Parts: sequence; structure tokens; C-alpha cells
Amino acid sequence: MKRFFACLCCLALGLLPALPALAENTSESALFSDDGYRITRYRSPTPERAEPARTIDTPALQALLQQFPNALLIDVYRRQWLNGQFIADEPHANLPGSLWLANTGDGQLAPQWQDYFASHLQRASQGRKERPLVFYCRSDCWLSWNAVKRASALGYTQLYWYRDGIDAWEQAGLPLQPAHPEPLP
Repeated sequence: MKRFFACLCCLALGLLPALPALAENTSESALFSDDGYRITRYRSPTPERAEPARTIDTPALQALLQQFPNALLIDVYRRQWLNGQFIADEPHANLPGSLWLANTGDGQLAPQWQDYFASHLQRASQGRKERPLVFYCRSDCWLSWNAVKRASALGYTQLYWYRDGIDAWEQAGLPLQPAHPEPLP
């Protein structure tokens, strides 16, 4: 029996160095869909970039809005959806002039949400795929990262990612406005 236990311990110790790599690979693959969208743990540290968008901070966003007053600000923060309607479980505010396309930053979208995203972008951009679009949510939020990727897949070319979103805007002492999601068509 002692020999069996000793062999079992040796086997376990031999596998121990491989366990962190195995766990890392398993958890990493579980974070993203096959299409490369983040599908879980949306509120966690984000990368520096969201290809193919240009990542901007608050001063760069202010400069962009001066240079391109027709730039569209698009908030993709989540809002609970139940029985065919948005549930206002807590107040939400966003950057003035923003279009709130709630729930469109999720990694996997049902067809109704994909249509909601595409139709509102089409209408707001007046069909101009080169119109500047600025996507945001909150800091450490993958929802806007996903939305940038999704807008690119729809053919939009002037994409910006306001990585720290509402939190950075508010920390800079800039105004927010009460917000309501755009209706689902």
C-alpha cells in the first residue's frame, strides 16, 4: 500500500508543472468564441487595442468630436431584457449625444440583437460606412471591444474604441446625461 501511495504521489508531482499551463489554455479558450468575440467575464482588464479601431482616451475623444462633429458615440452597456422590453433596474447615464445600443456588445448575439445593432448603425450613419463611430461602455469592459469587431464585420471603416468609456469621462469631470436604450425594432 505504501508503494502504491508513493507511486501515486510521484505521478501527481510529475504532472504538477503542467497543470497551470493546462488550466490557462482551458480558461483562455473558454473566454472567446470561435469567431474571436469575448463571451464571458466582460468586466475584466481589456487589451490596449481593439483591432481594427483606433484606441482613444478622453482628450483624444474631445479632439475627435471637434474635428468630426458628426462622429457617432455608441454606448453598448448592457440592459436587462425581459418579456420583450428593457427593464430599467438601475439608472444609466452616458456621454451627451450618444446612441445606446444595449446588449450589442455580447460575444454571441441572437439574430434579433444582431439585426438591432445593424439596423440602428445603418440608420444613424445614414448608410455611410466611413462615418466615424466611437464605441464605449465602462472601463475594463469587453462589450465595446466586441462591438468594434462587430461593426468592422458590417463594413464600417472609421472605428474608434474609447477604452475607459463612461468611467474616464466622468473622472475628467465631464457631463453625463440620463440614457435610455434605443428601442428594439
